[in-house]
Amino acid sequence: MKQKNDRIILSLKQIWTVPILRNIKNKELTGQMFRFVLVGFLNTANYYILYLFFMHILTLPYMGAHLSAFFISMVGSFYFNSYFTYKVKPTLRKFLQFPLTYVVNISVSSTALFLLVDLLNFNENISPLIAQGITIPATFFVSKKVLTSEKNEVIEQVRK
Repeated sequence: MKQKNDRIILSLKQIWTVPILRNIKNKELTGQMFRFVLVGFLNTANYYILYLFFMHILTLPYMGAHLSAFFISMVGSFYFNSYFTYKVKPTLRKFLQFPLTYVVNISVSSTALFLLVDLLNFNENISPLIAQGITIPATFFVSKKVLTSEKNEVIEQVRK
């Protein structure tokens, strides 16, 4: 069991050593990534508390608890990322598009959770945290595209 945990921790560390993440020169992008990770920690805490509540208090199966907590915390993530990470005004259009950014997140985290719990016999209380950590880089770039798309369109129009 310890060897499996060590392999997963090593894999997570390798994600953060990807050259694009080490060599970011753009200060605005670096600030956004820092704020995104900070919001991610808060959102993950929110998700995890909800997950444990749904699983232990409401006695939902772990996957039901995962999906319920995921969708509720996604709404909070939209507002935190709009106001704090990317400093853009949330709109109904962006709110309706934002769940699309989480298609990758929910797919990867659900698959990882299933693999960790059912196939690798990891603890179902800890596995969601590992699964969420795996999704961070992809979710950053997809959410940036959705939340800042109108801002970029306005900037391009002003430049022309």
